[in-house]
Amino acid sequence: MTKKTSIHIQSLKIPKIILLTSKLISFISPKLITLFTAKLFTTPIKHKIPKRELEMDHKSIQKLIIIPAIDKEVVLYQYGKSEKKILLVHGWSGRGTQLFKLADELLKAGYSTISFDAPAHGKSPGKTTIMVDFIATILEIDKQFGPFEAAIGHSLGGMSVLNAIKKGLKVNHAVVIGSGDIVADIMDDFVAKLELKPTISTLLRLHFEKKYGEKMNSYSAFLAAKETTIPVLVIHDNNDPEVPVKAGIHIHKYLKNGKLLLTDGLGHRKILGNSKVIERTVQFIQNK
Repeated sequence: MTKKTSIHIQSLKIPKIILLTSKLISFISPKLITLFTAKLFTTPIKHKIPKRELEMDHKSIQKLIIIPAIDKEVVLYQYGKSEKKILLVHGWSGRGTQLFKLADELLKAGYSTISFDAPAHGKSPGKTTIMVDFIATILEIDKQFGPFEAAIGHSLGGMSVLNAIKKGLKVNHAVVIGSGDIVADIMDDFVAKLELKPTISTLLRLHFEKKYGEKMNSYSAFLAAKETTIPVLVIHDNNDPEVPVKAGIHIHKYLKNGKLLLTDGLGHRKILGNSKVIERTVQFIQNK
């Protein structure tokens, strides 16, 4: 549940006006700053689709589907025609076409892909969302369009894939790239970026736990990894400035059947287009 999870994972350069507003509200009222921070935490940034993703965008069959569990709609992308399907899950403030290079290589290897714009992302309606919505969307897409051979998730998408497996998603392999791990760490980091006192992170966590009736930390990726028995490939860059490499190492530690690939100099997003990362991912899914 995180923004970075929906808890969200993003190395934000927070605008000065937001920092000033946050500080001002924090002086006025703990309740108001909690609500303000919660709003920021659950509001992704919608980016215009970059040119490099246009081919996948144009060649995909797109449809708007309803996710009954959360009463939200998402735009789905069906790319390629093979019955061997791979589910792709983007991260916070991402899009269903963001893993296009990986999708192209999977098509060449004989697979088709299904991806989506998560609630409040890309072409999907809405303004706010959290990781719970990502997980519900994965499970509903599996119900309607599965089964999938494998699921691949980036950043928050990686956390969501592991949690979806914990909640019943059946795939033969999973790959998580630059995944966040411990929800409390993500929230602490978010509050620190807002230059607010650490106590605000506790208030934020309690706010979400009251709203959703669940412990936020129960969505930590390593806990889902503990219960995952399928082969999982964890890929993380040693110099990821947005999600520390310790997250990937920690997730891998708890997997029963995990592999770990650490890269250098690819950061948080460039890693998605790296030829060696893509090759290793495709090979892993093919069980080579």
